Amino acid sequence: MMLRWLVSNWLRNTAQEKVKETLAGVARKQLDSVGEEEAAPPPPREIGIIFALGIEAGGTVDVLQERVTTRFQTHVEHAGLLNGRYVVIAESGVGREAAADTTRAMLSLHRPKWIVSAGFAGSLHEDLRRGHILMANEVADSDNNLLSMELNVDEETVASTRALHIGRLLTVDRLIRTKMEKEQLAEEHAALGCDMETFAVVEACQQAKTICMSVRVVSDGLEDELPREIEQLLGQTTLAAKLGAAAGAIFQRPSSVKDMWKLKEDAIKASDRLARFLTGVIAQLPEEA
Repeated sequence: MMLRWLVSNWLRNTAQEKVKETLAGVARKQLDSVGEEEAAPPPPREIGIIFALGIEAGGTVDVLQERVTTRFQTHVEHAGLLNGRYVVIAESGVGREAAADTTRAMLSLHRPKWIVSAGFAGSLHEDLRRGHILMANEVADSDNNLLSMELNVDEETVASTRALHIGRLLTVDRLIRTKMEKEQLAEEHAALGCDMETFAVVEACQQAKTICMSVRVVSDGLEDELPREIEQLLGQTTLAAKLGAAAGAIFQRPSSVKDMWKLKEDAIKASDRLARFLTGVIAQLPEEA
């Protein structure tokens, strides 16, 4: 959650080229809004992984082999091989609506056997520290709706993995900045961590009868508090406004530059840590869902 401000930022041989051409054609249709006949869908991918932002997905995208990147009107996709499995990674954008739309698009286009909601999470419990992994066995939202999830990871792996936690994840619709807010949410919802997308991803998958998992790396611990300048930056909707807010923050508190740089370094480390864990999880997924 703390690192969300950093937003400003299939296959082998001939089969790979055919997929690339098909996806590019679909993208052109979306961008040009041409009412032509739809192209035939590409072959199904085994696994879809949905991140909100490129900074979250970066570590996993970097280890994709034979990678093909396609920019759609609403999101970005990276297709390739991860630990020998065919994977499509999507960057949906922040929030439940964007996550739901991207999940439905991925299910329709690629027909994966598995969907993984991945990215950063904020800790709501003192035991979840920065860099720890949270796998949700259920996900709640702010209205107290609750969805159960299948983990599909063997107990031996869970027991032997340091800093791995299993429990409830809460999906919220705003940035959670202070320790007091986090403690209040933990008490109200009995959750270990929070994010802004997973409930929407799981809900879309359950409607489509597709198995969904959630794997999140803790980007900010219970004690970590987001600087107010970053909260103001997130509230801006245009690039010009964001640049203005950033300039204002630097003018009012020059040390905020150091804070922002530290957040970026922490984000890169968290993304790499998540990539290593996801690679191991994907290796364990059965060939048949």
